[in-house]
Amino acid sequence: MNAEPQTWRVAEFARTVRWEDIPTHARTQAIRCVLDLCGAAVAGSRTGAAQRAAAYARYAHGNGSSTIIGTGATSTPVGAALANGFATSALDIDDGYRPVKGHPGAVVFPAVLAAAEEAKSSGVEFLTALIVGYEVAMRAGRILHSLYDSYHGSGAWAPIGAAAGVARLLDCNAEQTWHALGIAEFHAAMTPEMRSVDHPSMLKDGIGWGAMVGIASGQLAARGFTGIPALFDAGHPGPRLTENLGDEYLILDLYFKPYACCRWAQPAIEGALSAARQIGATATDVARVRVHTFEAATHLLSTSPRTTEEAQFSLPWTVACALIDGVVGPEQVTGGILADTAHRELAARVEIVVDIELERAFPGQALAWVEIETTEGSRARSEVSASPGDAGTLFCDEELTKKFRNLADPVLGSDRAEKLDAAIEELPDSPSLGEMVGLLRSTTRRIQPS
Repeated sequence: MNAEPQTWRVAEFARTVRWEDIPTHARTQAIRCVLDLCGAAVAGSRTGAAQRAAAYARYAHGNGSSTIIGTGATSTPVGAALANGFATSALDIDDGYRPVKGHPGAVVFPAVLAAAEEAKSSGVEFLTALIVGYEVAMRAGRILHSLYDSYHGSGAWAPIGAAAGVARLLDCNAEQTWHALGIAEFHAAMTPEMRSVDHPSMLKDGIGWGAMVGIASGQLAARGFTGIPALFDAGHPGPRLTENLGDEYLILDLYFKPYACCRWAQPAIEGALSAARQIGATATDVARVRVHTFEAATHLLSTSPRTTEEAQFSLPWTVACALIDGVVGPEQVTGGILADTAHRELAARVEIVVDIELERAFPGQALAWVEIETTEGSRARSEVSASPGDAGTLFCDEELTKKFRNLADPVLGSDRAEKLDAAIEELPDSPSLGEMVGLLRSTTRRIQPS
């Protein structure tokens, strides 16, 4: 193992970093992440994908003491991580990291939460492990993307970070943590992400399965199971990324999502709303919408989605929803609205074209600009737009809390959601996660049979 110094460094960081060692702004960001992920998971628990995953988790893994968010049910740590991974990612409103075009939090959080419940961890222990998971996952993603020509989703790299956080909570030593990293990489799915974008399904970036792999890898390593050397010693950019562990916190570079859809569609939503405002156009006035953006976003083509997943991976649909409803939340990608004639007709009038300059900026930046033409011949063009919550347009605490309440209130009720917000804020001083996980268990909703 001494022949793999970078992987060993990662294992040592995962095991030894202390809450007190972490800069204040990174600690604060971790609490913000928990709030955002809890909102995503609570709201996502209502979706068909999450309900099916929760029922499967109970069927395959049985009862246990680990929380399945938003259901009132429990399972084993592995079962809960699986179910909660699907719930957290179900609405596509969870955090992301631009350089890897993926979602670390929705994989790391369910695995670390289940391990923290199993280990009866304090709030600080949970938050420290969460930060470890994020830092290792995002570095693993950047290295993995440098090793392959094709684009692999979050389930291919984030389980490595999840395993690091889990190993810490299960009190693994450095050698066991080293093995956990390799077990997770080996067992993680090499998700063919662009095929998933072209054919939207409940697979969702491999996130649910990735969370399960993360916790199972930590549990196996804690029991003496061995793995291969992980990818941190696979060459550039491994040394550069691992040597700054503990000095540079990538968790500060996350984006948060305002809309329940693929991030690649969100700059177009901003541009369409901006262009419409310029000329005071309502949705019924719009004859044509032309979106100029990067090539990957042109894969989001459906104008008549039949499922939640097809709606989330449709740029025309989400632009139409924004223009008609003013928002793209859970209600715009679930239920009867998918059959609405007005939304479908407007979506059919949305065209997507590649802008060469915006393609060059991707994935470092995800940008779009939009032209709108009305039925009376008026025209407007937006500026080049990013999505709110991105670098340079980060959500303030009030905006993040508003997003959380919009997601959590309809499921938990406003009183429970407010208490959950407070419990998350108080995690650094909490001797256990009891208050938070108790509130995450809905008392009014039960898992439906699959």
